[in-house]
Amino acid sequence: MATKLVNLNAAGIDISSKEHVVAVPEDRSKRSVRTFQGFTRDLHDLAKWLKDCKIETIAMESTGIYWFDLYTILLDYGFEVYLVNAYHVKNVPGRKSDVSDARWLQELHTFGLLRGSFQPDNLTRSLRNYVRQRKSIIRQITRETQRMQKSLEQMNIKLNNVIRDINGKTGTAIITKILEGERDPKTLAQYRDWRIKASEETLIKSLEGNWREEQLFNLRIAYEHYLFLQNQLERCDLESQKVIQKMTNDAFAKREVSKVKKSKNNPKFNVSQYLYEVLGVEVTNIYGIKEITALTIFSETGINLKEKFPTEKQFLSWLNVVPNNKITGGKVISSKVKRKKNRAGQAFRDAAGSLWAAQNPIGDYIRRKKAKSGGKQAVVATARKLAAIYYKMVTQKVEFDPKYINKNKEEYLRNRLIQLQKLKEKTEILLNDYNNVA
Repeated sequence: MATKLVNLNAAGIDISSKEHVVAVPEDRSKRSVRTFQGFTRDLHDLAKWLKDCKIETIAMESTGIYWFDLYTILLDYGFEVYLVNAYHVKNVPGRKSDVSDARWLQELHTFGLLRGSFQPDNLTRSLRNYVRQRKSIIRQITRETQRMQKSLEQMNIKLNNVIRDINGKTGTAIITKILEGERDPKTLAQYRDWRIKASEETLIKSLEGNWREEQLFNLRIAYEHYLFLQNQLERCDLESQKVIQKMTNDAFAKREVSKVKKSKNNPKFNVSQYLYEVLGVEVTNIYGIKEITALTIFSETGINLKEKFPTEKQFLSWLNVVPNNKITGGKVISSKVKRKKNRAGQAFRDAAGSLWAAQNPIGDYIRRKKAKSGGKQAVVATARKLAAIYYKMVTQKVEFDPKYINKNKEEYLRNRLIQLQKLKEKTEILLNDYNNVA
């Protein structure tokens, strides 16, 4: 039986930090396998050699971050580039070398057996970088806040027990005055904001401590680093705003989207407004999808969702919010969600996890799922529902409609009522039979 060749002009590249091994069909060059260094000049030589070999499509492994520069250069030269998961292209046992890996990739791609990983456009990639950097900065801010709390605690300053957030208005004012040299608890307590629930007397007691010089030094270092990170966060938000402005679509009707209530570490610009101008729908109306969650999802998936994921099933599978069914002999032998990282999928899970106590249909759904299957399965199932709603809104340009979800809830309640009535009838029959026997 003849094997069908799908990509006659295919090449395979084995990626590493120092050099890249490239394999082309044996009839294209005297040396069908060549090694190029990882320097920029060598990457351009690699691309020119592939052009001379009449190559049109290329497969390479997604190894660390070393693929990125070569990937972008090959795209600039007009090649179709498949970035494939290394797990999917495991080599034949007993033949492990860079040359054999490159040749194996080339052969698999020639027969059309490889699938390319999702890759966003350049603007989306830029936004993704800023949003990921933003998350990293927030984690650093959390660590510096913990260091400030530790320094205060080691001086027996119980400020953290009295106010909810030491980075709030009251906490910031008091820490600033402490670092300026103020030690009198009564004077420091005067900077108490009227919204603080603790009394002034309790606040004064919390500020009576042992002022140790080494801990004051640690407090100063942590606070100055915290201020620096806050400045970095604002700069990151500014760059994100510039990128989203370039994405705005004039085809969508302009309308004002109200900014959500200000929250700690939220972007300073109106994310909901910009996302509406880009996508044409207000995705922040979805239950659990806050501004920063919506921005994270958008930065990972991009604008052309239908083009990248033609079907909803493909999108949900990529997000890793559906089971990976393994079927053999007509039987399902495994049905588990894969353990793999996906930032967009994690954002949907975080959104689902925020709805445990929500008084809305999605909140009811996650609580039902938890009662039936447990907490982890409930979060994944709810994340899948949220992702399906997001996909439909973005691809079909329809606004979020809670009535549709309520309709499903009403149908569930009707079916549940029918089940309970049947159970009641069955129980009554059994009781009557038992009484007759007795």
